Amino acid sequence: MNAIEIVTGSNPTRAVIWLHGLGADGHDFAPIVPELGLPSFLSVRFVFPHAPLMPVTINGGYVMPAWYDVKSQDLRQEEDSKGIRVSQQAVEALIQRELARGIEPSSIVLAGFSQGGAIALHTGLRYNAPLAGVLALSTYLPLPHSLITEASPANAAVPVFMAHGTADSVIPPCQGAASRDLLRQLDYAVEWHEYAMAHSVCAAEITDIGVWLAQVLA
Repeated sequence: MNAIEIVTGSNPTRAVIWLHGLGADGHDFAPIVPELGLPSFLSVRFVFPHAPLMPVTINGGYVMPAWYDVKSQDLRQEEDSKGIRVSQQAVEALIQRELARGIEPSSIVLAGFSQGGAIALHTGLRYNAPLAGVLALSTYLPLPHSLITEASPANAAVPVFMAHGTADSVIPPCQGAASRDLLRQLDYAVEWHEYAMAHSVCAAEITDIGVWLAQVLA
């Protein structure tokens, strides 16, 4: 999978794999790296992959970068299980590439916004080695009913950062909150944040993300 890479120091010992939202590409979140304010002693490789091009049903079949097809405005109806699992395999391959570069699983964060955040949650909670954390922005948990049987014990205690805009009209805040509640019922350590914004990111959120990343990658 093609990706943009940004390294914050020589010989990185940590990695953040960050997935963009529907219709965007890896360039979308690359500018955020210097804004996170990470400590200078953390040498981190940020990997921003480009999703494959595919027709998206909800957009009239228009071909665009997507991690899976969206078939309905109600994201829980007619989920593209096959597409979600194909993207899961692609992200696991990116993790494997970081392992081959000498980075431990416990030093890798899976991150994503919107559709990318859904794949980060889906993949991270099923991955078979303990990760440093899962960062899920303005998103929801896909295929929630399968998580109970597919969840990896290795990531039962993985730190999860979830954030949502109170004015989000793309993925309503109630859907993000419902995913948060389900994860907490399953005993996941979810740190939840809300911001006065739409389907986007804001300065206060970037600051909070930077603080959290510094903690889980330290």
